Amino acid sequence: MSNALIKPFQIAISDAVIEDLKNRLANTRWPEKETVTDWSQGMPLAYSQELCEYWLNDYDWRQREARLNRYPQFTTELNDLAVHFVHVRSAHADAKPLLMTHGWPGSIAEFQAVIGPLVDPEAHGGKAEDAFHVVCPSLPGFGFSAKPASTGWSVDKIAQTWDLLMLRLGYSRYVAQGGDWGAIVTTTIAEQNLGHCEAIHVNMVVVEPDPATMDELTAIEQDAIAGIQYYYDSDSGYSKQQSTRPQTLGYGLTDSPVGQMT
Repeated sequence: MSNALIKPFQIAISDAVIEDLKNRLANTRWPEKETVTDWSQGMPLAYSQELCEYWLNDYDWRQREARLNRYPQFTTELNDLAVHFVHVRSAHADAKPLLMTHGWPGSIAEFQAVIGPLVDPEAHGGKAEDAFHVVCPSLPGFGFSAKPASTGWSVDKIAQTWDLLMLRLGYSRYVAQGGDWGAIVTTTIAEQNLGHCEAIHVNMVVVEPDPATMDELTAIEQDAIAGIQYYYDSDSGYSKQQSTRPQTLGYGLTDSPVGQMT
């Protein structure tokens, strides 16, 4: 890949940053224990402390860093934002380009286990004609992509930016996949119909029931809607806060690694 606008990238976290992290973990100020015996008030204190202990004393970042660096990574500026991405070409020149987008709380790390089988299916019991050239960008503000300095980075803009990324890589025709927010971005790529994306696959499909048919629901459908309602009522508080007061939430999460962990 010789495009001068695309720069090779390697993850290299300094020892000073890791030492600072360990100090923050070791000096965590813990809240009072929850007043219930389940997870309805959030992550239980004992479980949080167990995770913190593992992170501080047993988790090997350098091992993880080496694993993340085993696939080629790059950065490029698109729409005035530095975008970080993994790009692995198959040995099969006629492989189909595949754009994969992660969600929240996630990163391109969640694609590590499937990149190998996608680019080299024969090594995993598949067929050569099923090979892909894989591109996995980090969403704006995620991983090593830059954080937008102004508003306006909607799903529409991310989808359009991803299309530009594929064109910059020389892929005028490609397919796309995504989950969670990645599914929404991927669906938007298809809806924009810019003439480059041939097909999509998503593992989160958002549909709303038709009010006119609500009286005809089966028991299974009623249970599904009840589950969705429970999510909105009891499990989606994070979404409301993040989408309305991200800066306020950012102070605590940036300063406290345990805040990020929980």
